[in-house]
Amino acid sequence: MEGMVFLAAAIAVFTGVGAGISIGIAAGKASEAVARQPEAAGKIRTMLLLGCALAEATAIYGLAIALMILGNA
Repeated sequence: MEGMVFLAAAIAVFTGVGAGISIGIAAGKASEAVARQPEAAGKIRTMLLLGCALAEATAIYGLAIALMILGNA
């Protein structure tokens, strides 16, 4: 049963992989957008930072859940 707790924690931490991939894709698309429309760089940067913050929050929530799971083990 103890092994299942560690498996659950590992799955919860796995949200960090999704966040990393999504932030990488967003940064790539933002740099393409700035290359096409340099005058819109300020708006694009704002939206990029907002999106990255939301994606990173998902990873932090996954880490917090994993720590809660391990704390109850």
